[in-house]
Amino acid sequence: MANVAPPKNKPQDEPLLSPALLAQLERMELVSRKIFRGRMKGERRSKRKGQSVEFADFRNYVAGDDLRFIDWNMYARLDKLFLKLFMEEEDLHFYTLIDVSPSMQFGSPTKFQYAKQLAGALGYIGLCRADRVKIEALDGSRNSSAPTLRGRSSLWQLVDHLERMESRSTVTMTEAVKAFCLRNTGKGILVLITDLMDKSGYEEALKYLVARDLDIYLIHVLSQEEIDPDLNGDLKLVDCEDQDIAEVSVSQRLIDRYKQTLATFIEQARDFSSRRGIVYTMTSTERSVDRLVSRYLRQRGLVR
Repeated sequence: MANVAPPKNKPQDEPLLSPALLAQLERMELVSRKIFRGRMKGERRSKRKGQSVEFADFRNYVAGDDLRFIDWNMYARLDKLFLKLFMEEEDLHFYTLIDVSPSMQFGSPTKFQYAKQLAGALGYIGLCRADRVKIEALDGSRNSSAPTLRGRSSLWQLVDHLERMESRSTVTMTEAVKAFCLRNTGKGILVLITDLMDKSGYEEALKYLVARDLDIYLIHVLSQEEIDPDLNGDLKLVDCEDQDIAEVSVSQRLIDRYKQTLATFIEQARDFSSRRGIVYTMTSTERSVDRLVSRYLRQRGLVR
């Protein structure tokens, strides 16, 4: 683990990222399903062939190729010109978007706290591989204060940014995603962490992201109380997003109907995502972040 001292006066109880989790994350790497050209040299092996020091392969010489990379030994043996190819290392844009709508404050732990810990864990993996890491709140701001971070020494800046993040958004997911797309033009991996609970729908927001030709992963976070509610009797329910009130009599029949509706909602989100090349993962806040990353997101191909 990087030997980086935390800033002074930083509270150390219940850290967002524990030392044990950081040690586990250091051995991982973010994986892109697409080929993106980085601006700077990083610690990631590219699928492209470049001009570094590690030999990769040969190809036939084509007029205009750099003569310095011709293998003259091969020419002496075969009387043909071959160009030596080398493995190139590159960096990667890694974006994480966190839903900061009021519904994310539900649950214990809250979905918002879980999202911040997950974003921090994935961000640290990127920092360890010298990727350009940017974590933004989906609040619709046209002038985001989210820093673009690079290198392990940026860990505490990453943690500080996440701890300062608040759940305060009043805009729709579509408006927030549109603002993000206007601010950011880099290609790479994007992870969207959200509960998808937006009355205006999530479909248009995802379409905006797909149009950016990013490698998109959708982490659908629900609290255990939402998955398996423990309610009964006459209740007055208040929508935390717009304060709508509904009075209901909770029975087992109503709970069963709710669970069926939720299952349909999840399946529709999974199907909508897969048809557009988005990797969908649903998780409960009861599932530990280290297990989600090391097992489920590894199976989905985001990390290795």
